[in-house]
Amino acid sequence: MTHRSIGIMIGISTALLIMAALYLARSIIAPVAFAFFIVALVWPLQRTLQSVLPKLLALFITLAVTIVVLLVFASMTAWGFGRAAQWLMANAARFQALYMNGAEWLEGHGLYAAGTLMETFDVSWLIRFFQSIVTRLNGMVGFAVVTFIYVMLGLLEIDILQRKLMSAEGGATGQRLSKAASEIASKFRRYMVVRSIMSLLTGLAMWGFAVAAGLDLAFAWGVIAFALNYIPFVGPLVAMLLPTLFAVAQFESWQMAVAVFAGINVIQFFSGSYIEPRIAGKALTMSPFIVLFSVFFWAFMWGLPGAFIGVPLVIAALTICDQYDASRPVARLLSGRPPADA
Repeated sequence: MTHRSIGIMIGISTALLIMAALYLARSIIAPVAFAFFIVALVWPLQRTLQSVLPKLLALFITLAVTIVVLLVFASMTAWGFGRAAQWLMANAARFQALYMNGAEWLEGHGLYAAGTLMETFDVSWLIRFFQSIVTRLNGMVGFAVVTFIYVMLGLLEIDILQRKLMSAEGGATGQRLSKAASEIASKFRRYMVVRSIMSLLTGLAMWGFAVAAGLDLAFAWGVIAFALNYIPFVGPLVAMLLPTLFAVAQFESWQMAVAVFAGINVIQFFSGSYIEPRIAGKALTMSPFIVLFSVFFWAFMWGLPGAFIGVPLVIAALTICDQYDASRPVARLLSGRPPADA
């Protein structure tokens, strides 16, 4: 066995051990990763405030603003799914009748396995889905408390750590890490600005379309589309399928359901494939495969917080890879940019 083969095997084994450690220690590492992400977002506010106010007072204001923003976001999301769940339970009989009619139609055309599958995914499955979403949102209180403890400590020490890295004690490695951290923080902020703008536009477009189509829960669908748009690919897909499914029950017409599906698909495609790439710019460009893989991978590792923070984690990893000659080709390969731009 050659030295190259041994090196590859060691690299694969190391990667597997790291992934296992990230999964097993997710209750500790996930809040830390989320805290770094939040610190990168709110540090400009903290730095501006502490230039004119005492450091502790600036920290208190920064944390208060951050908590209010996150509470508003979580409350809106829980309200949207809660409204959909209430409508679902109020119209459970209609959904159940549609499921049974669909199963009978499939069996009448010789698709017995498909009919059995239709009976499996009955209305109780949808109710459990919405209940699980609301339960997960309510169950993230402990995760949020631990995260904000790390955020508070990080905001207190970030300027001290930056000075250490830039000092002679840090050396060339410290300066390189400081540069990479600044670049990562800048990309995080740009990513969240772009994602927030696109989420707002998508939510407004969804609300307007739902009103024009006569869909019940129009504002709730707009709120759900706004919240889920923060999770690339998976979030917009769920925000597209749920109103379509509810349209079937409301209008009892597959033609109307197809029209709703097509209209929402146009909104998602126009916002995600046309507007967002032009706002994000080349700095945040990544391969679509890597974006989708990062969402599923980190959702598997850390659940809902992992799905939300998966893309920023990949952005950070590619930025660090771009700082070193040995790993720069990996960053260029996975960036999704044309060769001339990369």
